Amino acid sequence: MQGFGVHTSMWTMSWDAAGCERAVAKAQSYGMDFLEIALLDPLSVDVKHSRQVLEAAGMRAVCSLGLPQPIWASHNPDGAVEFLTTALDKCAAIGAEALSGVVYGGIGERTGQPPTPAELDNVTDALVRTAKHAKSLGLPLGIEPVNRYETHLLNTGWQAVEMIERIGLDNMFVHLDTYHMNIEEKGIAQGIVDAREHLRYIHLSESDRGTPGAGTIAWDEVFGALRAVGFKGGLAMESFVNMPPEIASGLSVWRPVASGEAEVMGNGLPFLRNKARQYGLI
Repeated sequence: MQGFGVHTSMWTMSWDAAGCERAVAKAQSYGMDFLEIALLDPLSVDVKHSRQVLEAAGMRAVCSLGLPQPIWASHNPDGAVEFLTTALDKCAAIGAEALSGVVYGGIGERTGQPPTPAELDNVTDALVRTAKHAKSLGLPLGIEPVNRYETHLLNTGWQAVEMIERIGLDNMFVHLDTYHMNIEEKGIAQGIVDAREHLRYIHLSESDRGTPGAGTIAWDEVFGALRAVGFKGGLAMESFVNMPPEIASGLSVWRPVASGEAEVMGNGLPFLRNKARQYGLI
């Protein structure tokens, strides 16, 4: 999972034939090392087509997702495992290098209370079984803590580490996101320091989810901390400029965060690449 990538939300949130071809071609045109595929509907994925398109372009892939509400792991671990098992099988079939994201729950999962022991036990149970299946396929499984407005379960780097250590399987990793870190961590470098030995993937997202470099994220602190902990994982640019209404609602994207692809890829991508080069990460 090394190199510089981009989330498919830049061009599509539907991994159908058209979305696949468009996103892969666009990522290739920008010289990306890999594409992060939003695998929101694993059952619908045409694995043969996806693998052919990715291989023809020489494009590596990582998949990410959140769970649909009826199978949030906190209250339906069996349903979560069934969904994640299908997603992992699809990842392996298309040649993806990992599955990550909010694999422990879903966007908007909030009870108004801290997570209960029963909820955390259910999440642990689901992730242990899922990670074992991932390991049988040779795939790493990541967990991405997200902010308090999107879940009450895992919000910080140290909470993600606690969950991974609770699971106790060596193919689990932490996946951080600068947008969420900017809200939840004591300092934006703190999550990186806390997760260091487990950190293998990071979303590079601006404070408003728009164009990197045009917001308030302390990018030198982010890249400096990554360098300090010897980060060798995937750097994935994530900017939400192409959201269907149901996804935009879950993420609370109520207004345009950038004028479009030309702004984000034309300004944000060079900014992030230059920072990564400056700190010796690419």
